[in-house]
Amino acid sequence: MIQGRHTGLRAIEESDLLQLLAWRNQPDLRRYFREYRELNSTQQRMWFDKSVNSDPHTRMFAIVELSTYRLLGACGLCYIDWVNRTADFSLYIGEGGLYVDETFAPDAARVMIDYAFRELGLHRLWAEIYSFDSKKKWLFEALQFHLDGRHRETHWTGGRWHDSLFFSLLSTDPLAS
Repeated sequence: MIQGRHTGLRAIEESDLLQLLAWRNQPDLRRYFREYRELNSTQQRMWFDKSVNSDPHTRMFAIVELSTYRLLGACGLCYIDWVNRTADFSLYIGEGGLYVDETFAPDAARVMIDYAFRELGLHRLWAEIYSFDSKKKWLFEALQFHLDGRHRETHWTGGRWHDSLFFSLLSTDPLAS
């Protein structure tokens, strides 16, 4: 387990899958994810077998509260490009429908950033969020990610179009150093 001040990142276990699926399928959380459809247990199992356990371009973790080891959410690095040393950074707190909070999410994010840059030797982390995602925007700004750009009207939800915002953090940026 990789530990922060409040959270630990550990391997996702088969016993986590039902809870992760339940959180992932909550409409108020699902709207923030690229995969907008509700998933079934077969799809969740395929994700676990293919991406979590087998894909060399993915590193996924369960986020647990250190004091209780209670499952809080998930985070990971996806689409890892080992040549250019980049990865898509993802994180959410499903417990209590928090999605992003002021304690667990920043702590788990810092642990994941440290792991990405120091353990894996990556150079750049990036993330795509939607313009209505004020919680994740706050998190990335608090972590000193840079807003690299905006793709206009890429995501349809709530009866209207929303822009995609792209953030990045380099291993040479102040938080990462």
